Amino acid sequence: MPADSAPSTIYRVRGLTRTYRMGEVEIHALRGVDLDLYAGEFVVLLGASGSGKSTLLNILGGLDRATSGEVLYRGRDLGRADARERTRFRRREAGFVFQFYNLIPSLTALENVAIVTEIAEDPMEPAEALRLVGLEERMDHFPAQLSGGEQQRVAIARAIAKNPSVLLCDEPTGALDSRTGVRVLAVLADVNRRLGTTTIVITHNAVIAQMADRVIRLSDGRVADVQVNESRLPAEALHW
Repeated sequence: MPADSAPSTIYRVRGLTRTYRMGEVEIHALRGVDLDLYAGEFVVLLGASGSGKSTLLNILGGLDRATSGEVLYRGRDLGRADARERTRFRRREAGFVFQFYNLIPSLTALENVAIVTEIAEDPMEPAEALRLVGLEERMDHFPAQLSGGEQQRVAIARAIAKNPSVLLCDEPTGALDSRTGVRVLAVLADVNRRLGTTTIVITHNAVIAQMADRVIRLSDGRVADVQVNESRLPAEALHW
C-alpha cells in the first residue's frame, strides 16, 4: 500500500456481532467489531483459535451474515444483501484461499483454475494466473502429482484468476511446513504487490504478522489491538 497516497476504504465494519446457537448454548463469535480495511493493503488478522477470525473473514467474504452491525463494502451494505447479491459479490469481488486446497482431483492445475474463470466477469487467462504463482511448468499436472505447497499455489491462482478486488485467506499455511509456508506467503505478497489486490490473511502464527501493512489482533470476538508495521519483512525473512 503506497505510503504517499491516502488509501480508499474498501470495508467499513461497525458494531459487528455474530451469535450462534448450539442446542441450549449461545456462542458469541463476534462481540462488536469495528474496523476499516483499505484498498491494496496486506492485512493479517491475528488471534488464537476461537478468537473470531474465521467468522469475521466469512462475513467479509459474503459467506456468512452478521447477527447485528454494519458491513459496508465500497459503500454497499453486505449485511442487507440477499443471497443472490452476496453470490454476485463473491463471484465478482472476492477470492478465497483456505487451509485445505479443495482442488478437484480429476482435473489438471490448469483445469482447476479454468473452472473459476468460466463464471467470472473479467477473468485473466488461467495460464497467466498459474504463471503468476510460479507454476507455468506444472499446468498439466493433476493435484496428486503436486506437492502440498504447489497445490496451495494452484488454489491461489484459482482465487486470483477472476481478478478479485479482495483476497481472503484462511490459515493458508496451516497445512504446510514452515519452508513451504514461506514460499506460499511470498506468492501472496507478490500478488498483493503486482495486482494491488487487498489481501487479508488470518492466522494464529504471530511470525506472519511481520510481513503485513497492518496487524489486527482479535481476542474473544473483539478487536484487541491494531498495529501498523512501518516496514514489512519479506516472507523469505520469516522463520518459525
